[in-house]
Amino acid sequence: QVQLAESGGGLVQAGGSLRLSCAASGRTFNTMGWFRQAPGQEREFVAADSRPNSITYVSDSVKGRFTISRDNAKNTVYLQMNSLKPEDTAVYYCAAAQRWGARSRDNYDYWGQGTQVTVSS
Repeated sequence: QVQLAESGGGLVQAGGSLRLSCAASGRTFNTMGWFRQAPGQEREFVAADSRPNSITYVSDSVKGRFTISRDNAKNTVYLQMNSLKPEDTAVYYCAAAQRWGARSRDNYDYWGQGTQVTVSS
């Protein structure tokens, strides 16, 4: 049984940092990524990491501020979020895909329950 367990969300002031973690159990995946969904908006791609070479993809909206990394030994993916802005406020979802280089929501096979990130101004 596959499970994705996220942690690390919370409330932070603008300009601050948070680190999200997502531990996968049950199997390994070629791609692990992060999406986010703000109230009234569609779920959008944030970042993804594809092994074995850890090729990473980051959306333009967070490029230069967010970094995705992966610990294959722990089957865990991280999202380091720096210089947070109020517009980063959303529920952040971890996702896993067998497809290499997956960036579309439809390409992901499993999803975590989501963790709230709130950035105050």
